[in-house]
Amino acid sequence: MPKLGLTMTEGVVADWIIQPGGTFGADDAVFVIETDKVANEIPAEAAGTLQEILVPTGETVPVGAVLGYWEDGTQGDQASSADHATQSPEPVPRFGTMPALPATALAVTPSGAASVRVIASPLARRVAQQKGIDLIGLQGSGPKGRIVARDVEAATEYVSREQCELPKPPEANYELLRPTSLQATVARRLTQGKQEIPHFYLTLDVEVSRLLALRREINDGGDGPRLTLNHFVVLAVARALRSLPQANRVWTKEGILAFRQIDVGIAVSTERGLLAPAVCDVGDVAIVELARRLDAVTSRARGNALLPRDNGSPAITVSNAGMHNVTYMTSIINPGQAMILGVGSIKEIFRPDAAGQPALRREMGLVLSADHRIIDGVAALNFLNAVAQQLQQPARLLAS
Repeated sequence: MPKLGLTMTEGVVADWIIQPGGTFGADDAVFVIETDKVANEIPAEAAGTLQEILVPTGETVPVGAVLGYWEDGTQGDQASSADHATQSPEPVPRFGTMPALPATALAVTPSGAASVRVIASPLARRVAQQKGIDLIGLQGSGPKGRIVARDVEAATEYVSREQCELPKPPEANYELLRPTSLQATVARRLTQGKQEIPHFYLTLDVEVSRLLALRREINDGGDGPRLTLNHFVVLAVARALRSLPQANRVWTKEGILAFRQIDVGIAVSTERGLLAPAVCDVGDVAIVELARRLDAVTSRARGNALLPRDNGSPAITVSNAGMHNVTYMTSIINPGQAMILGVGSIKEIFRPDAAGQPALRREMGLVLSADHRIIDGVAALNFLNAVAQQLQQPARLLAS
């Protein structure tokens, strides 16, 4: 399992593009890895043939775990060597970082004497031991008749059917659906975030009348990308991080990571679920350039074409639900980050002006969820107010 981001600890095998027995060239996509943020096609480091898949589609494993074995054509057949069981095997090319295990196993009688040679994968042997299946007599479907995990699973299903016939559950007025790999990953990661990160929350209403007027003026007379309120919010967050670098940090088991570059995560709703890629290196960019980068990342997310660089290293994500008629949104911090900013809808409300007379205001609700291990209440208030000031005086965003 490759490490696709600075804080990535695990990933989901979303798809195997190459199947066992299939060949591939150097840099050809072999499998797809999905995290809570992105899905990436992983290229082969060299040409070869895929021998066995150890981690099936939909499974989640930690970074560094072996996903499968492959052959580059430079070795002889280990299984055909008469001395293979007593000699230390040569390393087998593989996907992952753990040492290779020998592909050939000896079936052993209860007395401990070796009898029949069985060619089986390490995973198949482990599954057989767990399920009490004897490998002797099984027909292997792997390369050169090798017994692989799916052969053991098939034998397990056959034994179960022969031993007992379970009664069918009664009809129910519901349907049990299996979550997608992305849904399962997001659920697990957000549960982890809520359980492990000490959240606290700050709420602020921001007057955005000037911002709305400025946005309308730019869009009416400009030739660049059409600006949205989210472009301005993300830019305001980037400017706040630039002015308060102590907020551009995250908590890890090894210590506090202080980022030198300013990346901002963005929550993107897609057909497959909610993704959170990042728009990267935006501490000093102008609004038009930020809009181009943000729109490109959003388009890739919705087109299932995110790139490894789209992970970035954000300390904060912006989750804008303003288009869904919500006043405030209190969000869960993504694991590996320190904050998330929930953005609500713009509402019109009368408030007293300086003379005490009712004045119509256009306000947008912001809720900052913060990790108390990395940022205290005063620092979080300073950050949130810095964001608000940028939005209430948007000309500063264009000048800085």
